[in-house]
Amino acid sequence: MEAILLVILLGPLVASAIVLLGQNQLSRKVVHSLAIAAVFVSFCLSIYVLYLSIWGGLGVHEEIVYTWGVGGPFTFSIGFLIDRLSALMMCIVTFVSFAVHVYTIGYMDDDSGYKRFFGYIALFTFSMLLLVMANNFMQLFMGWEMVGLVSYLLIGFWYQRDSATFASLKAFVVNRVGDFGFIVGIAGVLFFAGTLNYLDVFAQAPAIANQGLWVTAHQYVSAPTLISILLFVGAMGKSAQIPLHTWLPGSMEGPTPISALIHAATMVTAGIFMVARCSPLFSLSPTAMSFVLIVGATGAFFMGLIGIVQTDIKQVVAYSTISQLGYMTAALGAGAFAGGIFHLMTHATFKALLFLGAGSVIIAMHHEQDMRKMGGLARYMPITYITFLIGGLALSAFPGFAGFFSKDAIIDAVGMSATPGATYAYWCVLLGALVTTIYTFRMIFLTFHGKPRMDEHTKSHLKESPWVVTFPLILLAIPSAVLGGIAVKWLAFGDFFGSSIVNRAGDAPLSLMSEEFHGAWQMFVHGFSTWPFFLFVIGFVLCWVFYIWKPHWPAILQSKLRPAWFALDHKLFWDDLEVGVVMEGSRRLGSALWRWVDDGLIDAVAVNGTARAIGLGSRVIRHIQSGYLYHYAFVMVIGLAVMVGWLIWR
Repeated sequence: MEAILLVILLGPLVASAIVLLGQNQLSRKVVHSLAIAAVFVSFCLSIYVLYLSIWGGLGVHEEIVYTWGVGGPFTFSIGFLIDRLSALMMCIVTFVSFAVHVYTIGYMDDDSGYKRFFGYIALFTFSMLLLVMANNFMQLFMGWEMVGLVSYLLIGFWYQRDSATFASLKAFVVNRVGDFGFIVGIAGVLFFAGTLNYLDVFAQAPAIANQGLWVTAHQYVSAPTLISILLFVGAMGKSAQIPLHTWLPGSMEGPTPISALIHAATMVTAGIFMVARCSPLFSLSPTAMSFVLIVGATGAFFMGLIGIVQTDIKQVVAYSTISQLGYMTAALGAGAFAGGIFHLMTHATFKALLFLGAGSVIIAMHHEQDMRKMGGLARYMPITYITFLIGGLALSAFPGFAGFFSKDAIIDAVGMSATPGATYAYWCVLLGALVTTIYTFRMIFLTFHGKPRMDEHTKSHLKESPWVVTFPLILLAIPSAVLGGIAVKWLAFGDFFGSSIVNRAGDAPLSLMSEEFHGAWQMFVHGFSTWPFFLFVIGFVLCWVFYIWKPHWPAILQSKLRPAWFALDHKLFWDDLEVGVVMEGSRRLGSALWRWVDDGLIDAVAVNGTARAIGLGSRVIRHIQSGYLYHYAFVMVIGLAVMVGWLIWR
């Protein structure tokens, strides 16, 4: 088993190293063939590992590869923890990565950085596999940071653009803010548990629950609450939760394939995976669970609202990603850990499909991304349109499609949750269903329906994308349509994850819901009589009226609701707050500290002041060294008088 796991993990790394080091000697065909082959082998072996986990009796398999270091009583090792959670994540990561690798052949065909890009995405795949296969928090952090580093390289891939450079730096810095909390949380794990090994830490969870810290004289914080909130701060950065979400829309500056890879199944889902992996700790703290629930539900609704007013097709899908990550996070906070991972899986397929579909449109439009300059593309790009529509229906949770089974399960689970804040969260995720439908079908209608709004030159060259682009779309459209119905029984309402996910807070919402679950078909039929479906119908009709029947109405509505539109167009002022207050405030604080502390206090007083004081003292003292004997005798008499006076005074 160790050999198989090493091949899964190291295959993309070896391919990346060969490509990046030998790109000047290797042809394009060799480069993409090597990278795709490595990822495909990892995907096939991941499927085999998942098979062994479910039917092969593998169970929970821990493998220690080698000891990395020993410090006092602490041992730090590199190894693997393979259970159903990690095996499923391995399959998701490698499948989406494989589709993105194939798609890249067509999308990056005319780019001078073609070979370098393949090296980066193979390295990105290795980093994510290192994260999900880890058996300890140290290795998790290594993969966590490598994902962040490679995402910096990929978002800023077109480094000639100032906007791409700024976006990559912003993503890197914002994630460092979250990672500060994350590493302090890991330090908390080591402090309270004495080890970073997952299984050892989780086995001590009941004992950890009895520990804590006095943060003030009157405020006591339990260890699970402290650790869980700090770890979740890291997840807020990596999984783009409010307020650390602002980096993700900017990451659209990178090439579309990496947008799909970052936003679908890898980097942004790392935080979701981490919280699910640490469920034995999170479920011990109602405070932490409530915090997770409220943050996730808030993002699910309000970030979806921002997506309604976006005009860039990739920006719509980006804000959709933040919203859907909010659904996953809300599920975790509600105690429906399995529901969050289930939605992670279905979301990986249809969101990768939507990003790659958007990339196909961008290719046809000669890299135009403004939906106001599109329209009527369905007749020119039928494969892209049909697959994109499937992705849109899955995203909107239309009954029968993948997103329906996972998203409706989350909405119901949040409604049944006993976690504090569940009522607020339920209304957010329920109304989010309406918002999702509106921004999804607004995007579809503006892009593929109505009259063509592009210039004649672009219109005359419109055609379907090549097979290396459409094949991954078809490959992803299939699970986007059927995966939810196939997996809902086991992943959401069964005991698929076993001991991988633990909810110590009592009966989880999904466990209670499973008593009413009678199969995927019955859930599909019942889906047409639920509130999310009614909201879908309302959203669809509104989009059809505003963008097909009366396309001039949006401008009228915008003028009538100008304050609301202005707030949404400015992204609810989160970016303004970050740039104008946090970034500018930090710059001004740094300037003030430099001017008054570094320059004014340290340099002027401590350094230069010391030198001036010594010089002044030297000029005074040197007058004593006159060379005249009677001066020295006078000083000796004065000194003797002072000593005698002091002795008499005592």
